[in-house]
Formats: sequence, C-alpha cells, structure tokens
Amino acid sequence: MDGIELMATAMHAMQGRVDVAAGNLANASTDGFRRHVAELRLRHGGVSLASHVASERGALRHTGRTLDVAVTGGSGGFLVRDAAGRVAVIGSASFQRTAKGEWLDPNGRVLLAERGTLRAPADATVDERGTVTDPSGGVVGRIRVQGDATVQSGFIEASNVDAVHEMVDILAAQRAFETAQKTMSAIDDVRAKAAGDVPRLRS
Repeated sequence: MDGIELMATAMHAMQGRVDVAAGNLANASTDGFRRHVAELRLRHGGVSLASHVASERGALRHTGRTLDVAVTGGSGGFLVRDAAGRVAVIGSASFQRTAKGEWLDPNGRVLLAERGTLRAPADATVDERGTVTDPSGGVVGRIRVQGDATVQSGFIEASNVDAVHEMVDILAAQRAFETAQKTMSAIDDVRAKAAGDVPRLRS
C-alpha cells in the first residue's frame, strides 16, 4: 500500500469517526441511549474504523411512574422478549401496559418474569429485588433479572453521552482528516515533480 492509499483510508476512517460522534450528539437527550465508541485500527489494508456500544450506564432520572423501570449497581439487567422469541437484556425502559396486563417496552418487547411473561396492573409496585405486588399487597410476579443488578421502579436511565466530549472528538477527527488530506496532496506533488524531472535528466 502506498502513501496516497494509506491517507485515503485514514480520511475515510476520520469521516466515520465524525459520523459516530454526531450520532451520539443527536441522542444526547434520548433516555436509555448508550454512546458508541469509535476505535481506529492500523492494519495491512490501511486505517479502519470499528465501533462498540459503551458499557457504562447513564444517570438515573426520577419519573415517579411505576412502569418506568431501570437497574442500578452490579452488572446485567432485566429480560425482554420480542415477537420472534428473541430475548434481550436491557438496563432501562419506559413500559406501556397492554389490555392483557403485559408490560411492553418502546420496541414492543414484553417484560419477562421468572415464570414467563410478566402480567401486572398499572398501579403495581416493584421493589429493588424486582418483586411486583398489586395494590392489595399480593405478589403477582418477579421481574427476571440477569446478573446482580438492583431494580429501581419510577426511574429511567438517561443517555450516557457527554456532549462536550463528543464535540471535542468531532473537532479532533476533522483536524485528522485535514492532515491526511494535506499529506495526500504533498505526496502527489512530490510524485508530479519527480515525474517532471525524469525527462530533464534524460535530455
């Protein structure tokens, strides 16, 4: 791989880094959003970009709404299942109750209890162990929690995006893009000059 090709891959990777940071900024106020972290890698084929979702949780925001549930402390989360039967672990959701008493997250996935789907009234209470009780004090189920996290009812997890950090990352990526662009132009100028000098040396 020559210098121009290397700089081209670097410019492409920097543009991707800007896109990742811009996506994070766009979701800075989206409850439950986890920021994406851009990772630059230098390989045989040049500079490449990979990204992963940050594991740290956002701060909990108090809503007082029973159907807003989040986890705190430890690791893991509670389990939800989609219509295709796929199960996912999430750390927070603002649930809506169906006519059957099921709790659905914003993506239409049902909240799971230790024995199947959770069905509970809208005015149920949830303790830190995930035990769900009706207004009379009767236990109607227990939220299925993976790991050692603690359940918090009446809270929702805010985005873990730091807007200032993302702005700095965008500026850094833009500068790196400009540097790669200037380097590419310099290499091209050197090649053009060398190509022009060859005929003069032969004459």
